[in-house]
Amino acid sequence: MSIVAVVLLVAAVVLLAAAELPRLAGRRGTAVTLPRRPPKRRSRHLRVVSDELRDEESDEFARSVERDLANLPTYDPRAKRD
Repeated sequence: MSIVAVVLLVAAVVLLAAAELPRLAGRRGTAVTLPRRPPKRRSRHLRVVSDELRDEESDEFARSVERDLANLPTYDPRAKRD
């Protein structure tokens, strides 16, 4: 084995041990506590959309999609080229 392979193998074992340490320590009773982040606050800029507004927007969206699909260029492989 080359030196690079040995170094990569050792790095993988160390990474695996570091990832599994909290779970294994919890089984033995000596839990390793990691610093916890405070919970994220909910976005206050979000708003509730009423059903009436949602219906109007969905109708407008459907018309927009139909208009865009109608304006798409088409390709017919059977058509003769000029």
